[in-house]
Amino acid sequence: KYDNINIDEIIQNDRLMRNYVDCLLGTKPCSKDGEELKKVFKEGVDSKCAKCNDKQKEAAKKIAVHLIKNKRQWFDELSAVFDPDHSKIEEYREDLKAEGI
Repeated sequence: KYDNINIDEIIQNDRLMRNYVDCLLGTKPCSKDGEELKKVFKEGVDSKCAKCNDKQKEAAKKIAVHLIKNKRQWFDELSAVFDPDHSKIEEYREDLKAEGI
């Protein structure tokens, strides 16, 4: 259902991206799509997207790279909640290095 979302359109829209961040953080109400994302986000982070298909993995990587490079504060807010001890980011270290991060 969500494999055909235009990720570029989302990451280029700060208002939309911030709504997703706020939804995940629980600081504001979620849209229908945000609720779906919220249901799978923590498991995706914890498992390095083990249940994701290739397209979903690419989308997740694209969003993470965008947040780290362009919206670091938002990334840090999410990390504080979903990876407070930074153990998960370590699992992604090689992937991030390949992205120039």
